[in-house]
Amino acid sequence: MDRIKVICENTDSATEVPMGTSLLEIAHGLPSDGEYPPLAAYVNNRIKELNYKVYTPVTVRFIDITGFEGYRVYQRTVSFILHKAVRELYPDRRFFIRHSLGDGFYCEIDGESKISEDACKRIAEAMRRITNADIPVTREKMLTADVRRLYDEYGFEDKTALLDTRPRLYSDLYRLDDLVGYFYGALAPSTGYIRLFAIHPYYNGFYLALPKREDPSRIQPHVHLDKMFDIFRQYKQWVDIMGVPTVGSLNAKVLGGDASELIKIAEALHEKQISDIADDIAAANASRDVRLVLISGPSSSGKTTFSKRLGVQLRVLGLNPVLISLDDYFVERDKTPRDENGEYDYEALEAIDLAQLNDHLKRLAAGESVAIPRYDFITGKRQWHENPLRLDERSILIMEGIHGLNPRLTPSIPDHLKFKIYVSCFTSVAMDNLSRIPTTDNRLLRRITRDNATRGNDACSTISRWPSVRRGEEKHIFPYQENADVMFNSSLFYEISVLRPFVEPILREVPDTVPEYAEAARLLKFLDNFIPVRPDEIPPTSLLREFIGGSSFKY
Repeated sequence: MDRIKVICENTDSATEVPMGTSLLEIAHGLPSDGEYPPLAAYVNNRIKELNYKVYTPVTVRFIDITGFEGYRVYQRTVSFILHKAVRELYPDRRFFIRHSLGDGFYCEIDGESKISEDACKRIAEAMRRITNADIPVTREKMLTADVRRLYDEYGFEDKTALLDTRPRLYSDLYRLDDLVGYFYGALAPSTGYIRLFAIHPYYNGFYLALPKREDPSRIQPHVHLDKMFDIFRQYKQWVDIMGVPTVGSLNAKVLGGDASELIKIAEALHEKQISDIADDIAAANASRDVRLVLISGPSSSGKTTFSKRLGVQLRVLGLNPVLISLDDYFVERDKTPRDENGEYDYEALEAIDLAQLNDHLKRLAAGESVAIPRYDFITGKRQWHENPLRLDERSILIMEGIHGLNPRLTPSIPDHLKFKIYVSCFTSVAMDNLSRIPTTDNRLLRRITRDNATRGNDACSTISRWPSVRRGEEKHIFPYQENADVMFNSSLFYEISVLRPFVEPILREVPDTVPEYAEAARLLKFLDNFIPVRPDEIPPTSLLREFIGGSSFKY
């Protein structure tokens, strides 16, 4: 039998295997370089399941739960197992994975207004039976007409809606025993790879807790993210009212000529919410003399445009908003802390000159004039604004930056004198009832589009930096999000349809010779599910204009 060469990047070694050998067999023949088993692999920078067979020389990189893509494989697989368990226990009920929450998912069962501890225990036991049985998870390519027929038999209207609006001759179908499903990404080869999870009652449904990516031996079964949950719940109700809870239903609206109406309503909702937040700030200013508004949120959440639009609404109320950026208080580059790789860590709190920031805040509150710094990212040095800043009795200081909600940022200011806002892109439209769209994907598409247009960065460089950005968010932003007085969802339920024609050409430029190609290919496959929408009717003040261009704000 002919043998082929396989280079394994994990072990920096090469081996020869018979043609037709599966990735799983290759993995078993290599020395393990990690504590956790591989869940999938990149083959020539293309993601593949472990039952994939190789017939030509390839370069392979196995991934486990500790990597971002490996973690997504774990999430997809456990959601398939959960669906099977719920279907066995509630065969006549529809099941929904509503959204991510902490390290897991919030889920609901149609017709069940409350899920008891006993019910959660039964679901977990059913999942455990499935994982202990080590049932294979397989993928096959079938005629779309046959896939649609299967979905009809299972009552998966959400999935058939997607097929109907994005017609293809062939479609992929996953099988887990007697259950079928669709996922835009790889799954583990069998249920036995899923070992750690927990289920607990939460609001009207239950919370599926998963291992932590950075420490997969540990699970955090209870979440206390009530403010974030309320945002998701409000937007879920809103997209249901609008008739666009899933991509298939959104596409149907676009094909039906309703894109213009969707844009108008989504933008009006943002305007109303920002106006309401301005009202809250004005009330806090009147009742407890709040003069400092702190705005935080992860990368590409639209914090800058939100801040500017909030300022407009505060002016309507007779207040005088003054915007400053935390980035201008960076220490000079030679004093910037470095991360474990020796790179400058601009996301560390220590990268901010806390002493000078708090000194300036106290002096401004006392009515003094203060010269505000301006950080030059090219030279790594501080410059100074020509005109000193001074606050009057109507002034509201708006300070935007990733550390805004960290109590260590402004210890000199009493908490009751601050108004804290968390801004993020909580994607509200789902792929289908079981496949949510990660907010990180939405934000990454925004960032690729903006960085290419305004900073000259190609998709490869943006994608390569994204894991570092996400690690910084997990460390410096997400732990403090519940400190917010209010949260603002910057997502627009039509936006991925608009982003598609902007970002696709940028992603296609990523060559298949680099590791970033795998993420670019995944995003392209994901975008293919959306009917494109022209941006003509998006107003110049829209948050989306920060990323696609055409904003009337100055950045």
